Amino acid sequence: MLAHVVIFTLKDGSAAACQELIESGKKYLSGHPGEVLFAIGTLNQELNRPVNDRDFHVALHVIFNSKADHDAYQIDPRHLKFIAENKPNWEKVRVFDSDC
Repeated sequence: MLAHVVIFTLKDGSAAACQELIESGKKYLSGHPGEVLFAIGTLNQELNRPVNDRDFHVALHVIFNSKADHDAYQIDPRHLKFIAENKPNWEKVRVFDSDC
């Protein structure tokens, strides 16, 4: 399996802007072939230990059955639509892909 984690820091980090990104993620990024797990949400405000990276607003977690499923997701029109609609509010995007 392959874990695809995307960490978004937004230009407008308001609750409304975060919720808009989350809803868009649910609409465009969930339900792709080969997805084992899909989750998207905001930074947990209660977890503030010295080891916690708090430089983000929204985190996306998708686990795929295979690298091939991940690769198909990357070029899927729904994924590309998500990027096109949301990219203007992205200050920084970090992607972490790992085997699992």
